[in-house]
Amino acid sequence: MLEEARIDPQTVIPEAANKLSARLAEVRARMAAAAQRAGRDPAEITLIAVSKTQPAAAVAVLAQAGQRDFGENRIEEAAPKLQALANRVGLRWHMIGHIQSRKARDVIGAGFELVHSMDNLRLAERLSRYAQAAGRRQAVLLECNVSGEPSKSGFIANAPEAWPSLLAEFERVLALPGLEVRGLMTMAPQVSRAEEARPYFLRLGALRDSLRQQLPGPAWTELSMGMTDDFEVAIEAGSTLVRVGRAIFGERT
Repeated sequence: MLEEARIDPQTVIPEAANKLSARLAEVRARMAAAAQRAGRDPAEITLIAVSKTQPAAAVAVLAQAGQRDFGENRIEEAAPKLQALANRVGLRWHMIGHIQSRKARDVIGAGFELVHSMDNLRLAERLSRYAQAAGRRQAVLLECNVSGEPSKSGFIANAPEAWPSLLAEFERVLALPGLEVRGLMTMAPQVSRAEEARPYFLRLGALRDSLRQQLPGPAWTELSMGMTDDFEVAIEAGSTLVRVGRAIFGERT
């Protein structure tokens, strides 16, 4: 199948392909167990396999194993990969990395299913402009910094008492044509134990619940939170989209 797809000059040896499929199955089993602990339906949670730095052939292996959603961090790497795998019907691509405003046109042109990392009003305005020009409506999430760490991107949302001040900014985003806001995204701080990330995930869920009351236009259905080290806790806290790389592809070199 990999040869027939003609997607990459590299090949994936059977042993490596088997490892990818096994890791995928293990992650899905862990997701289902976490959902069960939280009294949730596993079908409510989408696994995004973070394929940054991975060859298109590795993505094709996972696609054969039933994985449909893949996440990329950089448009420069993502664009050729999306093109190489264009014949793979049913794949959904997610932009999950920081987007420079000058790259907004390229992100829209690539045709991502969902942009998770819309982290400021200026970027929102540019994405809106290029989506309109392309005659499409781009689904996006508002990236929120719920930890307050200066190193993290996103709308500052670490203090619940300051959330009302976000409303005006979010209202301006919601008024932009060409965009469809579906929910929120965050990255928890690096912690020694996954459980320590729980308060940050709960904070994003509380912000989403507040927005449903204050800005009821969008459905606010999506919470993109949880990565390799903490996705089970994120699911227990209400995540609908988990972004998992290392647990599927192995350590990156």
